[in-house]
Amino acid sequence: MKAQLEELIGKISSGCMLANDIARIAEDAAQAYADPQAFLAANPDINYDDSFPIPLGEWMVIGSLPETVLFQADSYDALFQQIVESFGPEVSFVLKPKQLAKVEPLKALNRIQVQLASLSPETKGYVLLDFSEPLDDELQAVLVYSSDLERVMALAVEVGIYAAPAYEALKAAHSEE
Repeated sequence: MKAQLEELIGKISSGCMLANDIARIAEDAAQAYADPQAFLAANPDINYDDSFPIPLGEWMVIGSLPETVLFQADSYDALFQQIVESFGPEVSFVLKPKQLAKVEPLKALNRIQVQLASLSPETKGYVLLDFSEPLDDELQAVLVYSSDLERVMALAVEVGIYAAPAYEALKAAHSEE
């Protein structure tokens, strides 16, 4: 499982994390998945209990990702603001977070996805991916290169972490209503 976790974290970090940090997170998460009680006993500083809606291993992954990789917010404009900030000032965005403030969620998400798809042409852009179970925020997502999407989805299934392209998931949810 460590190898799959390492590959998954590497792909969702899109070059934002060092290889040794990715390996450390994958190692901790693999141990936490394998024997949660032993892991908690060996790491008493971990703030986790059985009431959490995700397994300890997944908690170790989510809790260890930097804010340049895991985006958490209660609105799409705030989520997009974090994404813009993660790219830094050298990347210019046509779409501005304030343009999403009063927009219906599906339209906001579509605009975000169109903007992200236009970045990084060599990887066919980015896909905003709902990732894991949001705990304290309404929205929780990561960016993956479009060219890595299929592999990321397969890895997420292998390790048991929920992942879905955000726009497609919301569109599907709206069509079921």
